[in-house]
Amino acid sequence: MTAFLLAGLSAFWLGLLTSISPCPMATNLAAVSYIGGRVGGGRRGALVSGTAYVVGRALAYAAVGAIVVLGLLSIPAVANFLGQYMNLILGPLLIVVGMVLLDLIRLGFSTSLGSEGLKKRAAGGGPFGAMFLGVLFALSFCPVSAALFFGSLVPLAVDHGSIFALPMVYGVATGIPVLVLAVIIALGGKALGTAIDKLSAFEWWGRRITGVVFVLVGIYYTVRFVFLG
Repeated sequence: MTAFLLAGLSAFWLGLLTSISPCPMATNLAAVSYIGGRVGGGRRGALVSGTAYVVGRALAYAAVGAIVVLGLLSIPAVANFLGQYMNLILGPLLIVVGMVLLDLIRLGFSTSLGSEGLKKRAAGGGPFGAMFLGVLFALSFCPVSAALFFGSLVPLAVDHGSIFALPMVYGVATGIPVLVLAVIIALGGKALGTAIDKLSAFEWWGRRITGVVFVLVGIYYTVRFVFLG
């Protein structure tokens, strides 16, 4: 139980870090702009639509995580391979993910679902539109979010046999900063710039500390399970 709780906290931290990283932050700011600029109902409407956006992100990550994790665990050959070699793979994988977080490895890919017109129409569609927008932005992976999701969250979920819970926690965490920014806009938006600056500073330190931890843990796992066996 304690191990799974720690895994849940790790998934939450990875999701929060994903959300405030530069590329995902850009999409989240776009989401806040869409929702804040088109939602009706004042503060209450912004809060409801912001919450719906978080739900959309959580459902999208839970679905993708479930498909990937269930696929890995349901194929006997793959499950046996992971059960036998997971610790051997985890060390080098953590080192690579840590190096991506530290900008020592730069990946030049990104994905984006839906046209600008579709996103604007979704943003104007009330809570259900905001939820759909959350799904679209969640599935728009960039290097950092892909590294954190597929390189950290998925192995964590596989290791704990968590098909839905950990991906859902990760997804909820990715939406929390968006909900906070949406509330700030609903309250007048004067503190928006300050909030973004604080999030950016927090992200800079958080990503680098996490990257260092990943590299150190990866080195430990590599030495312990690869070289010492």
